[in-house]
Amino acid sequence: MQTERSALPSSDAIQRALTEFQVTANEQQVLQIQQYMDLLLRWNEKINLTAIRDPLEILYRHFCESMFGAIVIPVEKCRLADVGSGGGFPGIPMKIIRPAMDLFLVESSAKKATFLAEVIRELGLTDVRVLVSRYEELSEEVAPLDVVCSRAVGEFSPFLEWASSQGLGTQKVALWIGAQDAESVRRLGGWSWEEPKPIPHSLRRFILVGQRQP
Repeated sequence: MQTERSALPSSDAIQRALTEFQVTANEQQVLQIQQYMDLLLRWNEKINLTAIRDPLEILYRHFCESMFGAIVIPVEKCRLADVGSGGGFPGIPMKIIRPAMDLFLVESSAKKATFLAEVIRELGLTDVRVLVSRYEELSEEVAPLDVVCSRAVGEFSPFLEWASSQGLGTQKVALWIGAQDAESVRRLGGWSWEEPKPIPHSLRRFILVGQRQP
């Protein structure tokens, strides 16, 4: 395990990768990325947080793709819920880049929620809450929400129905999604969908943003 930790991407490598995703980060944010990745690799030996083992691929697939969401969606001072957060993606990387964001991490697995709490503590993040719950069971605990996002929703229709409920007050929804699923989701009602934003270095993955219809 020591070998994996010593192979963390350098500060320069992280900065170069972020630039490819139109993301800028200061030294403190780069350090937080390294700390987070180190925790992810160590905890991944105990609980399944990611199938990706290579640190550089983790940087691109998890960190950069998540942070790209902060470029696509104005989240600087919003209340955002990351549903099915798992290892904390996309919520925590977006919080690192947009520190004024008020973040809820919704994760039904208690073990993964424990990991998320450890990341928050180690990185010194504020205004981040971990909710050990299925999203369907939440309403006033997180309301009002500006944005609901997810990289890990299996069934889109019930998720979008929940996200558009009056009790939440959600204004926007953002999905990290494949091309085929994006086409299907855009046919669902209740949301005005933007054109899918292609994720850099990906042929078939997009961020799909919808505005709640009145």
